[in-house]
Amino acid sequence: MFRSRMVLMTVTVGFLAVPLTLLWAEETGELAKALNDTKVTLQGGLKASEAQGTPISAKFEIEDGKLQLSIYTMKGDDFLEVVADLQTGAIGKVERITDDDDLKEATDQKAAMAKAKVALLTAAETAVNANAESRAVSIVPELKNGQAMAEVTLLQGTAFKKVTEKLD
Repeated sequence: MFRSRMVLMTVTVGFLAVPLTLLWAEETGELAKALNDTKVTLQGGLKASEAQGTPISAKFEIEDGKLQLSIYTMKGDDFLEVVADLQTGAIGKVERITDDDDLKEATDQKAAMAKAKVALLTAAETAVNANAESRAVSIVPELKNGQAMAEVTLLQGTAFKKVTEKLD
């Protein structure tokens, strides 16, 4: 008798082991499909968001079943979430970040960008140029051993790939 077995993989994040579920795979497949229908780029969103402060991260995401390009910016002591219009690439809406988890992420990103000598836009362009026929899906700065780095997620066809770009 043949018995099927479900394999559950885990990914370690800090001290936590998080199950890597099929839901994640479905979401990334959904994201890849949604990105096929837009010509707006992450780099264009980063450039447009500069009017609202210094970009500190950006990502395409599915929010409430719809694709959006969300860019976190810092302006003085405030953190803003800028959402780009996916038809024009222009700023669609701007909201002050108030959620505790989002504020923590923004604070960590600000710390990494404080050590950066390279803008996120430049890092995203470098990653895309080094990976033919790919597009940037997200860019998040972080400090690694005191150095400013950016993790860039790229999409080539339906495959996602993460690369690291130096920011200092």
